[in-house]
Amino acid sequence: MITVGIDMGSKTIKVVVLRDGEIIGRGIELAGFESRAAAEKAFDTALQSAGISKADIDGIVATGAGRKNAPHTDRDITEVGGDAKGVVNLYPNARTVIDVGAEEGRAIRCNEEGKVLDFALNEKCAAGAGAFTEAMSRALEVSVEELGQMSLRSENPTPMNAQCAVFAESEVVSLLHNKTPKEDISRAVHDAIASRIVSLARKVGFEPDVVFIGGVAHNAGFVDSLERALECKVTIPENPEYIGAYGAALAAAES
Repeated sequence: MITVGIDMGSKTIKVVVLRDGEIIGRGIELAGFESRAAAEKAFDTALQSAGISKADIDGIVATGAGRKNAPHTDRDITEVGGDAKGVVNLYPNARTVIDVGAEEGRAIRCNEEGKVLDFALNEKCAAGAGAFTEAMSRALEVSVEELGQMSLRSENPTPMNAQCAVFAESEVVSLLHNKTPKEDISRAVHDAIASRIVSLARKVGFEPDVVFIGGVAHNAGFVDSLERALECKVTIPENPEYIGAYGAALAAAES
């Protein structure tokens, strides 16, 4: 059986192709202003990498914030449902999923079947998502990748008082004027986001094993801040940004 999952994220569209549960193709595109067109491109790329045509597909399920706008789909599932299903299929012992993307962060508690027991979202403020690191990296005039690495070199962590992305940017500028090392500011940025995300995890009652997914999982500085705030290690899958699409493709196989 060949199935496809399409994750219509706010920043990127991810597509995963499965054959009998095994990943055989992927595609990713920036969502931009024409998310449906971007999804078509990611879909075509995934099918090409899998070496199949649309006629070979048995089912297609969409997930993500823009899932209602996804092309070719038979049905859709929520982001939390796709995350939980994808994670537990890869890590049967996982009971907590943390997903941090460009515009939203979420914590999910699930059971051994990948069913969602509870979840909490940080959807109304960029301070708990990847957009916050992008804004702060611009203020520090470094790339997001550099921001993460600088955080690991911090020797004198500086607390960040502002919990709003707009005010935090002003605070970063003030810290720079006070000659605060960029490494310490970077650590403060990542600690601030981690604090938001961990509050979500505690709200749903997180328990081991914790799996961290989403594009921000590539940020080593944030991973460090998150593990310190959680007081435990997290597991990060290969290609963590694709897990939602993977879960949607699994759901298509169940259909």
